[in-house]
Amino acid sequence: MKAVLVKDQRLVLSEVETPAPKENEILIKVKAVGLNRADLLQRKGTYPSPKGWPEWPGLEVAGVVDSMGKEAEKSGKFKVGDKVCALVGGGGYAQYICVPFGMVMPIPKNLSFEEAATLPEAYATSYLNLFWEGHLKEGGTAFIPAGASGLASVAIPMAKAFGARVITSVLSDEIREKIKPLGADVIINSTTEDVAAVLKKEEEDGHPVNMSMDCLSGETLGKSMPYMAEGGYWVVISTLAGIETNILLRPLLTKGLHLVGSMLRKRSNEEKAQLLSELVEKVWPKIEEGKMKPSIYKVLPLSEANEAQDILERGENIGKVVLKVD
Repeated sequence: MKAVLVKDQRLVLSEVETPAPKENEILIKVKAVGLNRADLLQRKGTYPSPKGWPEWPGLEVAGVVDSMGKEAEKSGKFKVGDKVCALVGGGGYAQYICVPFGMVMPIPKNLSFEEAATLPEAYATSYLNLFWEGHLKEGGTAFIPAGASGLASVAIPMAKAFGARVITSVLSDEIREKIKPLGADVIINSTTEDVAAVLKKEEEDGHPVNMSMDCLSGETLGKSMPYMAEGGYWVVISTLAGIETNILLRPLLTKGLHLVGSMLRKRSNEEKAQLLSELVEKVWPKIEEGKMKPSIYKVLPLSEANEAQDILERGENIGKVVLKVD
């Protein structure tokens, strides 16, 4: 089969051996792959696949069940020919991949393979950090910075679909206009506005932040935390804006705030299976009802994986970039 290998920090379409499923695995014939920023780090050698997964990138796929191991078949969850999507630890940039059956999900009704490929990583990450780690409740306020990112294009509508108020940030008024369809209640232009000052005003107006799903971190984190609601959760999922910040400990103490670090990739397969089960139960119906819709920026063939990743590197996408696999 063909897979996209990393060679000297470039992506090269190569021939590799087609895998065979273990007892608990499903072999998926891949039709589409969703791209994530973690793929860029993997290409640079700083974010390798976990043990047991292929060495090449790709964290979320959609395709068709090709074959199954005996345990996976006995589970009765899927049959050969089913349209599925899956969360994987690595190896999605390929024509086939073996996945433990607990990390495979049915595709929501009426979605294409390309749309379905945007779901597993981004939707699992959003659900994990909004609800498991961030304890977001209906009527609460979520701060989700970097509103133009592929992840925010999922997290903002997801939070809204579950009845939350959402504040986000972008780098320009032009981007603000582009992301308005996502439904955020407040969009901060962080180039011309001070994020912490806006969050302070929100608190004064009765809308303190109950949780943040923060991929930026850096200086803004420390400046903003004091304006959270009592018992709020600030969940750090990446550090794109810097690895250091100054935190005032008094508000942390008096408000009982929580600073949490969270990485989906480090979770066990059992935890991921539980998370994905909740996605199918609670989120898939909202997608099928039209309350949430995958946002795709561009679809490119697997052979153009370098260009696809370059789009992410340049930060030009609003929504997900997808690779189509022949």
